[in-house]
Amino acid sequence: MYDYVIVGAGSAGCVLAARLSEDPDVKVCLLEAGGPDTAPEIHMPAAFPATFKSSIDWDLFGEQEPGMNNRRLYMPRGKTLGGSSSINAMIYIRGNRADYDEWAAGGAEGWSYDEVLPYFKRAENNERGEDQFHGVGGPLSVSDSRANTPLTDALVDAVAAAGHERNPDFNGARQEGVGRFQMTQRDGMRCSTAVAYLHPAMSRPNLEVITHAMAQRLLFDAGRVVGVEISRLGEVQEIRAEREVIVSGGAYHSPVILMLSGIGPAVDLEPMGIEVRHDLPVGHGLQDHLMANLNYTVADGSLFGIVTPENIELLMSEHRGPLSSNIAEGAAFMRTRPGLDAPDMQFHLAPSMFYDEGLTAPAQHGFAFGPVVIKPTSRGRVSLRTPMPDSKPLVLCNFLDTDEDRQCVIAGLRIALEVAEQEPIKSLITSAFSVPDGDSDEELLAFARRAGQTVYHPTSTCAIGSVVDPELRVYGVEGLRVADASVMPSVTRGNTNAPTIMIAEKAADLIRSGRPAGATASAV
Repeated sequence: MYDYVIVGAGSAGCVLAARLSEDPDVKVCLLEAGGPDTAPEIHMPAAFPATFKSSIDWDLFGEQEPGMNNRRLYMPRGKTLGGSSSINAMIYIRGNRADYDEWAAGGAEGWSYDEVLPYFKRAENNERGEDQFHGVGGPLSVSDSRANTPLTDALVDAVAAAGHERNPDFNGARQEGVGRFQMTQRDGMRCSTAVAYLHPAMSRPNLEVITHAMAQRLLFDAGRVVGVEISRLGEVQEIRAEREVIVSGGAYHSPVILMLSGIGPAVDLEPMGIEVRHDLPVGHGLQDHLMANLNYTVADGSLFGIVTPENIELLMSEHRGPLSSNIAEGAAFMRTRPGLDAPDMQFHLAPSMFYDEGLTAPAQHGFAFGPVVIKPTSRGRVSLRTPMPDSKPLVLCNFLDTDEDRQCVIAGLRIALEVAEQEPIKSLITSAFSVPDGDSDEELLAFARRAGQTVYHPTSTCAIGSVVDPELRVYGVEGLRVADASVMPSVTRGNTNAPTIMIAEKAADLIRSGRPAGATASAV
């Protein structure tokens, strides 16, 4: 018997386990379907694409996307301690003030920008120091690149030459502009939430971490969640919670756990023979960011061929060099049309080609960059494929479902083609590897449909206001919360790992406040 049982040791779950176990009077259990984060590819930043489709990847495959020529998209998610923070590109982006103020205006009380900023700062140990927007002394190391590939500088300069202002800090007073990312790295190596939060806490006698524990369903007693049934090493076990169960399985798997337990759309659960305990729109409202990269070849100077004994030694001894690169080293945030109050477009600037959804390693020098639709209006859905707990879910992103999203990606691709004509990048290009056939709306949209992919930012499938209340308590169910990216009412403008960590930091305070996780009257 534990006080708190956390399902999922990912970006949020590791934070929660560390924060809740700070109280020596409570017992915390953290469940993880994967194993320990011991693979060396996890910790070497430039090796993150090598984790795709490995044993530490859930390796999900989406349903046919109507807006993407009925393509089925690859959806990697971390299946190890640290979750997706152990396999992502380590980009530290909080989003825009407007994202959080929009949440609060929509009924997510307590989630405005000014109210969540202290949690971002509490998590952070930024090597640039403390200021109005940044914190020091937190568990999560945030640092500048130790690779600093010159080809990234050329890309940044080209974007600036196209008329976009420079911005040294996308998480500061303003998000708009072009520059380099800060990253979740420590001494040139990945700083996942397992590294930052969990491992320092694992020696506590009141914290137990159980790996290879596949959550099958929640356990109930008279309408209250009292534990989790898991399958571990061929055996079914029950893990009991005296106070609360917190589901932190991510935007794909948190809704799966709820639906397998009878919390979800009755119209979907009843045909599968699942007893409906509470009819909620679990899995609805999925939002993600669509990315459509252009790829060009260059003569040299990219990250191609960097895995050498010399570079490995440079990383291990001096904590720098090309193997410390997160590949997507630079970025730009911009507005594609007048009248917007915040950016709707992001570019990732990578001194390496990145195509075929990252599943084919480049065979020559090159670079990749292109638009990401960061304020989408399209919404998709996560649903059960079968009632078997280990069956992979049905995922439909519904990319480019709305005209607004289609116009956004067209505008972004037109900007990208303009950037490719700017110096100093233009003179470095030797050939166009994967680009639109032309600059008409039709040709640009056709390119987005055939080359576009998820940029791995699923959110909003257990959203505040529809599935959970502003304190992350599941409506109509006692003893149960959800705390991860699935609770976002809408996706933030930018990479979602930092906001997920913030959500977990705030969730820890909500849980520790002493108010029990109970049913609320109705959705906001």
